[in-house]
Amino acid sequence: MLNEAIGKQLREIVGDKYFRTDQEALVAHSYDGTPMLQGLPDGVIYPETTEQVCAIMKIASNHLIPIITRGSGTNLCGGTTPSQGGIVMVMHRMNKIIEVDMENLTATVQPGIITGQFITHVEAMGLFYPPDPSSMKISTIGGNIAECSGGLRGLKYGTTKDYVLGLTAVLPNGSVIHTGGKLTKDVAGYDLTKLLVGSEGTLAVITEAILKLIPQPKTKKTMIAMYKDIYGAARTVSSIIKQQIIPATLEILDNTTIRVVDDFAKIGLPLDMAAILIIEQDGEPEMVERDIEQIFDICKVEQADRIEIAANREEAEKLLTARRSAFTALARLRPTTILEDATVPRSKIADMVLRTNAIAQKYNVNIATFGHAGDGNLHPTATTDARDHEEVQRVEQAFSEIFEAAIELGGTITGEHGVGIVKAPYLEWKIGTAGIEVMKGIKVAFDPLGILNPGKVFAKETKKRVVVQHG
Repeated sequence: MLNEAIGKQLREIVGDKYFRTDQEALVAHSYDGTPMLQGLPDGVIYPETTEQVCAIMKIASNHLIPIITRGSGTNLCGGTTPSQGGIVMVMHRMNKIIEVDMENLTATVQPGIITGQFITHVEAMGLFYPPDPSSMKISTIGGNIAECSGGLRGLKYGTTKDYVLGLTAVLPNGSVIHTGGKLTKDVAGYDLTKLLVGSEGTLAVITEAILKLIPQPKTKKTMIAMYKDIYGAARTVSSIIKQQIIPATLEILDNTTIRVVDDFAKIGLPLDMAAILIIEQDGEPEMVERDIEQIFDICKVEQADRIEIAANREEAEKLLTARRSAFTALARLRPTTILEDATVPRSKIADMVLRTNAIAQKYNVNIATFGHAGDGNLHPTATTDARDHEEVQRVEQAFSEIFEAAIELGGTITGEHGVGIVKAPYLEWKIGTAGIEVMKGIKVAFDPLGILNPGKVFAKETKKRVVVQHG
C-alpha cells in the first residue's frame, strides 16, 4: 500500500522526523485502550497544521490509503485501532490553545491539547469547561470530540457535544470545511458541527475547535451516602431529580467496585455496603447549602445507612479521585480488564445493576459496576485473562446479554465510549436497519472512498439478539 515514492511525498509534507515506518512506531500505534484488539499500521504521521493535514489527505485519497486519526489512544471500543492497516495520523503536535475569548466566553483550540491541561488553563482564568472524562489527564480534546465524551459532570452540565460551537475539519479529499462559530444561534443549513461530534473519525479530520466556556462555580460541596440496599441508592437518585435538584456529580459504585477501589485508594470506604453514591453540588453558596441539605434528607428517607459530608476540598477530592480510579483499581485484579458502558433511564439503575450481577453469575465471570447514576450511564467492567479463551468467550456472551438488557430497559448500547469495532455488531439493535442505512449514506457523502477509519461503526454482520429469560 505504501511505497517509497508515497513515503517521500509524506516526508516532504511533515519532515523526515514526523513520518515513521519503523517497527517501534508501528507497534506503539497498533492498539488503543481496548483489550485484545490490535492491527499493525503501515505508517505513522504527525501533522502540525491544517494545511499539512490537507496535503496528507490528498495523497491518501489518490492512493486509497486508510487514515486513522488518533489522540492519546485511550479509546475503549477499538476506535483508533488500525484494523485494516493504513496510516495512523497522530494529532499531538497540534496542541495549542489558539485563543481564549473573554468577550464571547469561547476557546479556540487544536485537537491535540490534553483535556486536563485545557481545563486547568481556563480555570486559572476564572472560567469553566465542564466535560470531564475519567481519562482527562491523558485524553485529548480531539479524541473527546470524536467520541462525544461524557464524564462525572454530565448530569448537570451535559457532554462534549454541548460545548462544541464550531469546527475546522479536513474532508478525505483534502478540502476544508468550517462549521458553526462563536455563535449562540445558527440554523444556516444542517448542523454539521453536531454531526461531526461523535463521528469517531469516520467523516473528517478535526483540526480546530471553538469551545463554549462558562463562569466557574463559586463553591462546591461533596457528600457520600452508603446503602445496604441497592434499590435505596437507586430510589435516592430518582428522588433527587424528582425534587428538581440537579447535582454536578451523582455517581454510583456497587459492592465489588467499592472493595477494589478502597483496596487501591485506602480511603476507608464501607466494605459491607451494597452501593454508595458520591454526590457533589456546585454553584452559588446559598443554593449549594440548600441543595446539600435537601439531598441529605432524601438519603435519610431512602434509608441510607450512613451519610457523610466532606469537611473540605481535600476530603472531597479524595472521594472523586476514588471514583475516577475505579478502572485503574479493577485493572490490578486480573491481566485483562474490559470496561464497557451502557445507559438506561435513571429510574432503571438498580434493575440494570441487578441484571448485570445476575448475568455475571450466570456466566461465572467477574463483573463490577460503577458509573454516572444521575444520567443512567453505567460501566460494567469485567476482569479476566485474554489467554483463557473459554473464559473470554463467556465474558463476551455476558456483555451481549448486558447490552440486550440495557435496550430492554429503554436504554442504549453505549453512552460515551462510542461504537468503534467492539459495539458495531450491536448498533442495529439500537437504531434499526433503516437507521444503519441512513448512517451509511452520510458516511458515503463525506467519505465516498471509505478511507477514514475503515471498519469502524458499521459491522459486517449484526449479532443475533439474545433471548433473555427473566423469572
